[in-house]
Amino acid sequence: MSETVAPQLKREIERRRTFAIISHPDAGKTTLTEKLLLYGGAIRQAGAVRSRRAERHATSDWLELEQKRGISVSSSVMTFEREGWRVNILDTPGHHDFSEDTYRTLAAADSAVMLIDAAKGVEPQTRKLFKVCRMRGIPIFTFINKMDRSGRDPLDLLGEIEEVLGIHATPINWPVGSGSDFRGVYDRMGKRLLLFHGGKHGTEQVEEEVIEGAPNHHAVQTAMGTVADEVMESLELLDGAGEQYDAERVGKGLLTPTFFGSALTNFGVLPFLENFLDMAPAPFARDSDKGPVDPAEDAFSGFVFKIQANMDPDHRDRIAFIRVCSGRFRKGSSTTHVRTKKKLRLANSTLLMARDRQEVEEAYPGDVVGLFDPGIFRIGDTLADKGSFRFEGIPSFSPEHFVRVRVADVMRRKALQKGLEQLTQEGLVQLFSEGEAGSAAPILGAVGPLQFDVLKYRMETEYKVELKLAPIAFRVARWPGEGYDPSQFDHTHSIRVLQDREKRPVLLFENEHMVRWIQEKHPGLELRETGD
Repeated sequence: MSETVAPQLKREIERRRTFAIISHPDAGKTTLTEKLLLYGGAIRQAGAVRSRRAERHATSDWLELEQKRGISVSSSVMTFEREGWRVNILDTPGHHDFSEDTYRTLAAADSAVMLIDAAKGVEPQTRKLFKVCRMRGIPIFTFINKMDRSGRDPLDLLGEIEEVLGIHATPINWPVGSGSDFRGVYDRMGKRLLLFHGGKHGTEQVEEEVIEGAPNHHAVQTAMGTVADEVMESLELLDGAGEQYDAERVGKGLLTPTFFGSALTNFGVLPFLENFLDMAPAPFARDSDKGPVDPAEDAFSGFVFKIQANMDPDHRDRIAFIRVCSGRFRKGSSTTHVRTKKKLRLANSTLLMARDRQEVEEAYPGDVVGLFDPGIFRIGDTLADKGSFRFEGIPSFSPEHFVRVRVADVMRRKALQKGLEQLTQEGLVQLFSEGEAGSAAPILGAVGPLQFDVLKYRMETEYKVELKLAPIAFRVARWPGEGYDPSQFDHTHSIRVLQDREKRPVLLFENEHMVRWIQEKHPGLELRETGD
């Protein structure tokens, strides 16, 4: 007798772990991602991302620009199986100019790994991303990286996490040595010492020597060598005054399990991965405008959290990234595109591994599926077999930098229009126009100026269009609501009236002072930070 769907669905949900990695730039996020893929068996050798001239590049950094600059500027998805677990890593840009992409990706995650540089501690971008995770109630796991370099005292780092972020930290393991003397970690929960050896320049897995016993056990003390007393003292302090692991508090985002290691040398990566898979939550109910949607419901549902054009340069296609939220995704079946209320056939579906793809016949809650997009999807769209609900929680942001666009070759205007349309649908930048016809040169808005650099690069390499971008002196965008009268702003030089892609009015201001002045002058006017 064949197995019923419900038990199979439940089992598939329980074995999935879908998480994002967040950090300040240069904390080692791309390197850690690569090493998790190495230990997950998804790749045989880790790519080197430390040099622009490296022959190999990180699997997650598939855009040529990322490989040249050595930074991540686009979210990517990587999937692998390990010992019965189905792991979905949502890698995100670390650079603050790409916060929008990162925040949207966090909407698709069930947990987050917060990466902290052992020498620098909690940095500004880490604080911003942490706040988003807390706002969403996402459980957070912490990996304190770069223990192979001279850094701060581990106890000081724990104190900073609690003081700056307002979350208690409970070390699952503790470093044995630091800098050039970093040799392993002591597993507090398993009562064992893990020493690491080998690993060819960090591109291959390291050997792990396990010594069972409490910290004061003779064999453990001997193996720790000259740092034994220091480690013992720290562990005794943690046992007496530190936070104890509590799965319920972790699930509520009140406690962060903390690990130490070096993604570069692979020391401590495997212990982190093994513990994380045991501790991290499986896919849970997602909020919608009609209430929570249980992942174990039979009916398929999901939402679009990312759109990427030209992942395959040979075909110039567009892929919509769908986070499966409930039921079972079946290739070839039909579902409803809630915004347009149209039936949609789930064809041309792929599982993603950064740039690489493979056809997928079915997927379960927690999985990310790529659907070919002929131009119908928008970020935030809901797909659902039953009901007319919409998933909540895809944020958008008010741009802070604006440029006017001109094309160097007037014969490329059609290609310009196509490229801008596709790349703004991705959310790379925001597109605005002046006047009803939009005949004037378009205006682009971005959270950070680096987004414009990526736009110019991609327009030139993917659409063969050379852009000329001229900055304009505006820093604030607001979407008017109740009390808006367009005639009030027709002749105001310090305010510009535009339209966004949805033909909604947008007001650009030179600064926040002008926003406050307008609100004082027109107290009944509602000004929103986004068009949502």
